[in-house]
Amino acid sequence: MDLQKPAPIQDAGPRVAELRASDADRDRVADILREALAEGRLTADEHAERVEGVLHAKTVGELQVFIRDLPAAHQRSAGAAYATAPSRPTPGAIPAEADANVVAVFSSAMRRGRWRAGRRLHAYAIFGSVEIDLSEAIFEYQQVVIKAVSVFGDVQIRVPENISLRGTGGGVLGNFEVSPLDSAEPDAPVVYVDGWAVLGNVEARPKRGKLVGDILERVQDKLERVQDKVDRKMRKHLDR
Repeated sequence: MDLQKPAPIQDAGPRVAELRASDADRDRVADILREALAEGRLTADEHAERVEGVLHAKTVGELQVFIRDLPAAHQRSAGAAYATAPSRPTPGAIPAEADANVVAVFSSAMRRGRWRAGRRLHAYAIFGSVEIDLSEAIFEYQQVVIKAVSVFGDVQIRVPENISLRGTGGGVLGNFEVSPLDSAEPDAPVVYVDGWAVLGNVEARPKRGKLVGDILERVQDKLERVQDKVDRKMRKHLDR
């Protein structure tokens, strides 16, 4: 690192196909494969082989290989699936004043559990540590901004893995790292992390296995409907 210059500002993330696949991504592809099996587009052996590949896929692009010859995949991609969230919040959507501040000076502070996330949260770690865990938070707004400043400190931010995550910031002899994330849900919350790390650390990434509850419920309802459809097809076939 050039000690005379701050680290470059981090902004736009990689293409969607290059992003690491989440459990929600795998469930989405498995959903399409179950529909294809129920419609007779795939044989039982083809379905089993593709599901095995889905379980071992590491990126979103690898997942798409297993459904690219199925109409349902193109119908969803033409719609809202993987609608890339903008790199910056909508102008005027976020107030200038913070809804809440989390400050740690020679100490530690945290916000986690079941709590309501406002539109703007400020986190300051000065010779201390701050933890912001949104994995069980209630999102009342679709866009949330977290301003994180670390000076000889550490700010850790965790989000559900089925939302979108963006970051803009940098480090001065420190580390500013935001793992970009895109949700398959068009109305999923988007968390924007802004800030600086001065001889400190700011890190934001998804928390594996944690999903926004209302989105999870919609996915589960859809899976149950598809499973019912598969069951009816199987019963009809066995009754012949």
